[in-house]
Amino acid sequence: MSLKFGTSGLRGLSVDLEGPAAALYATAFARTLLASGQAKPGDTVLIARDFRASSPAIAAIAAGALLRAGLAVRDCGTVPTPALALYALTTRSAALMVTGSHIPADRNGIKFYRPDGEIAKDDEVAITQAADTLQASPVAIDATPAEVPTIEATVRDLFIARNMALLPDRALSGLKVGVYQHSTVARDLFVDVLARYGADVVPLGRSDSFIPVDTEAVSADTVSALRRWAGEHGLDAIVSADGDGDRPLVGNEAGEPIRGDLLGLIAAEFLGATVAVTPVTSNSGLERRGTTEVLRTRVGSPFVIAGMQDAVTSGHACVVGFEANGGTLTGSDVTVNGTRFAALPTRDCFLPVLAVLYQAAESREPLSAVVARYHLPVALSDRLERFPVETSQALMAALRSTPAALAAFLEPLGVPAAVSDIDGLRITLMDDSIVHLRPSGNAPEMRCYVESATEEKAQALLADGLARIRDWADHFGQAGKTGRASE
Repeated sequence: MSLKFGTSGLRGLSVDLEGPAAALYATAFARTLLASGQAKPGDTVLIARDFRASSPAIAAIAAGALLRAGLAVRDCGTVPTPALALYALTTRSAALMVTGSHIPADRNGIKFYRPDGEIAKDDEVAITQAADTLQASPVAIDATPAEVPTIEATVRDLFIARNMALLPDRALSGLKVGVYQHSTVARDLFVDVLARYGADVVPLGRSDSFIPVDTEAVSADTVSALRRWAGEHGLDAIVSADGDGDRPLVGNEAGEPIRGDLLGLIAAEFLGATVAVTPVTSNSGLERRGTTEVLRTRVGSPFVIAGMQDAVTSGHACVVGFEANGGTLTGSDVTVNGTRFAALPTRDCFLPVLAVLYQAAESREPLSAVVARYHLPVALSDRLERFPVETSQALMAALRSTPAALAAFLEPLGVPAAVSDIDGLRITLMDDSIVHLRPSGNAPEMRCYVESATEEKAQALLADGLARIRDWADHFGQAGKTGRASE
């Protein structure tokens, strides 16, 4: 079975999850909650889902399993993950979000939330062990689906209220903003919230079929559409999100996407953060900005959340986290616009979108000018899809084997000066450019991140980095997938 925990929840093929596996993991989650005392029989568990074709069935099967485990269940409908998490924290309820986020439509997943927030890596181990125990039992898993009461409107209203308190009234008046709706569950909420703030909103590209939008590696087709819409409609910005609405996508007045880590930094500064926690894949120029202390972690929201918790324990008053994809988390309560906001330690796409649009509206500058003021190195990323996991593991093992092996692999790109092995291999070259090679934690994909002083150099470095990965994989495959391929 393809299912496993990655950087953000359980992921795998939809055909594997839609059926007994959904009941298996929902039951395992219920048992860990009950065994740990985080829930008692009769407590409520919330379920929401994205627009993937497989998500309604998976959610219904999970609901049935939770009911049979002795818990009450409420259907939160198709709402963004941060909206579900906010309602769950507010009501002290556990929750499940059925979503594959940005990965292809033939895959899906489940994100799990305890009553006090997103699960940690230890919880993933406990859920996996409980699932293994259930599978080993001679009793078959009951995958009978169930219909449960819906509270979608209540969940949406709470999330809208939180976002409408972030900025002053009519704060976005004068901006014309496109909303690329595609199949994200954030699509209607974006239109609603931005219009309430006075923006002239133009809905774009709504789709009835699921479109996987990766905000960290925006596809050429998506960029082309953003550019076309920006010109056709005279837009000041275009905003969107991934499938479950926890990663932002913002294009400037020309439709050019803005880096997610920059959106996260803008949100952190907007909130007055004293510490920003972010993975090693975020731009290396963040520290040079000097507006907040930056703490680096491995990739994945559980690691960012753990880093935020450490910062709060160390006495920092305003702790914010963000990932390279732009998803922004708050690790401590913050006061903004005269309102006290409770911590929301899960990725949110609305906060960074509102923060950057507000900066543009306040400065009366185009978004391209706002971005230019940050003077960050040019950072790009992309991925090779359907890249076998065993191939990526073999590649990373080969590159870690000796400094000579790594230098030989990088020879067409440059000479390595320093290497970080926190998550994947992040290599600083002699000219201060960066190449970061990392297998995806969510799907059979190999990711490449680069930084350089100019757009031209970064584009070339990214193309060359992906080409080196392809060449190595081809050679590895021709060698019979023995794991002993070499340069």
